[in-house]
Order: sequence, then structure tokens, then C-alpha cells
Amino acid sequence: MATAKKAPAKKAAPVKAAPAKAAPAKRTPNAAFMKPMTPSATLAAVIGNKPMPRTEVTKKVWEYIKKNKLQDAANKRMINADAKLKEIFKKPQVSMFEMTKLISGHLS
Repeated sequence: MATAKKAPAKKAAPVKAAPAKAAPAKRTPNAAFMKPMTPSATLAAVIGNKPMPRTEVTKKVWEYIKKNKLQDAANKRMINADAKLKEIFKKPQVSMFEMTKLISGHLS
């Protein structure tokens, strides 16, 4: 019978400390998001009529929703439309993800 020879044990390589990382670069916003958009008349009734970036439009709509307590109590992802929002959404309740899609149709 042939016996297998064991390979000599290898020494573990010394663990090198990871080089210190420089602070991550500040993210620059996408120019398309920052371009001022003009709201339609129905959307202007909620957020005002001056041109603003999409990000600001979304913030203003959320401020309106929270101020008027339009977020559904049972499912916080759903928005209950009041008279002004019903003109924008075209239905009594929408999800927060659907809301941004519907609002973008009112921006030019």
C-alpha cells in the first residue's frame, strides 16, 4: 500500500490593515431632477404656482398630505385624496408610489 505524504503546513500570511479610505465624494444631484418644472393649475392649487424642481414638488405635496392628515391610518402607504388631490389623482385613494407618477403628468 502506498501512503500519502502530508504537505507541510503553510504559515498564514500576515494580515495587512486596510488603507484608510478618503471621505466619500459628495453626491451631485441629477440635473434632470433639479430642473424647475411648472405645475399645472390643479397642482398649483396644492403646492403653489412658481416653477420648482421635482424633488421640491414631492416635498410640498407630502407637506400638504401630512398637514391635512390624508395618509390612510391603517395602511400608511395609501393616500386618501381630498377635493384638490382628487382632481390630480382622478380616484379617491392612491399608493405613495403611484402618487409620484400621477403628479409628473401635471408638470411641464
